[in-house]
Amino acid sequence: MHAFDVLGDPVRRRILELLAVGEQASGDISAVIQDEFGISQPAVSQHLRVLRESGFASVRAEGTRRLYAVDAAPLREVDAWLERFRGFWSSGSTPSKRNSREESANAD
Repeated sequence: MHAFDVLGDPVRRRILELLAVGEQASGDISAVIQDEFGISQPAVSQHLRVLRESGFASVRAEGTRRLYAVDAAPLREVDAWLERFRGFWSSGSTPSKRNSREESANAD
């Protein structure tokens, strides 16, 4: 599954937000997600599985608990892809504005 397909789901984005503050037990994640989104525990488990299988989250067992954490590698890939667009955010420029400015500058 492509990174943007994974991140396109609001439940998975919320799970990643929860994991961004640190390692979380699957039960704790499920409780928050069930409360906020009104979905079942099996549905939450499915979202956790997608995050694991796509590399966005890692899991480790601690006794009977499963602890999830963010895996930064796919997020770095998304960040690298977004890099080409950062100039738009900082300059307030859009491609059409920038092209017309470049055309005006070249006309001189």
